[in-house]
Amino acid sequence: MANLNIPISVLNLAPIREGQTSNEAIESMVDLAQATEKMGYKRYWIAEHHNTSTLVSSATAILIKHTLEHTDSIIVGSGGVMLPNHSPLVVAEQFGTMATIYPNRVDLGLGRAPGTDMLTASALRRSQKDSVYTFPEDVNALLTYFGPEEDQGYVKAHPGVGTNVPIYILGSSTDSAYLAASLGLPYVFASHFAPRYMADAIKIYRERFKPSKYLDKPYMMVCLNLIAAETDEEAAVLQTSTHQFFLNVVRGTQMQLQPPVNSLDGLWNPQEEEMARSMSSVTLLGSKDSVRNQLTAFQERFNVDEIMAVSYIFDPEKQKRSYEILREVVEGK
Repeated sequence: MANLNIPISVLNLAPIREGQTSNEAIESMVDLAQATEKMGYKRYWIAEHHNTSTLVSSATAILIKHTLEHTDSIIVGSGGVMLPNHSPLVVAEQFGTMATIYPNRVDLGLGRAPGTDMLTASALRRSQKDSVYTFPEDVNALLTYFGPEEDQGYVKAHPGVGTNVPIYILGSSTDSAYLAASLGLPYVFASHFAPRYMADAIKIYRERFKPSKYLDKPYMMVCLNLIAAETDEEAAVLQTSTHQFFLNVVRGTQMQLQPPVNSLDGLWNPQEEEMARSMSSVTLLGSKDSVRNQLTAFQERFNVDEIMAVSYIFDPEKQKRSYEILREVVEGK
């Protein structure tokens, strides 16, 4: 029997809806955090993207701090900090400071991609060498900075030492599965936009996991898309905003999150449709019964420890309802 009674969490890329200002998009991000906190969601993660006019998630640590200030109990973290863009020491100081102000409420999810195009990545990079390849060393440096005083070298993160900020390895390929397993850290797979290697990555992580002082057994989280509504028909219409979001990615265009449409015919060609649908293929879609059936099938196959849902729904109230329906499903209501 599939276990549906698992922790559920939220990922937010902080998109700007059509007609919104950047400030209003940040307000929407906080509003959703407050709503999902009341629903009992475990954590609320905010992404990192650069040179993207349709998202406001470039200064991730600042958005996390802002969200922590306006919530009471939900864990707030990064999904993720793209480590090649940052000095591990600076990340440790930022997250160590937040963990000092908000104990036990800060997560650090780490990715090795730049979160942007290569030209912007070169403008962000802290050195001319490709810091993507130093990712394992940088993760270990962060584990040390957050660890006990006796493990520190000459350079320390103040605040940061002894805060034990939980670190999660994020991935969209199998590479990160090997790293998370070897370090004995929890692993989060980005099925919401890169589902192709999900099954392989989960298998590799579980088979190769080495118990550590951070974790005694594998902890597997999967991020997926969520479009839940009162009926399957309504959800299908709401999903057109998601499809337009991914069409943006396929085309490399900068269009704000669009309202739903009755049909996408004429908006995309067959090749674009195939690419956009394949990127978003891991989606819980439809009514409560449909979502329950889909989640049951997913858990029967993968039995993950936590679901992190991202929901590109144009209407903020319908977006909240989508998260509410998922909560009702895992609670057996």
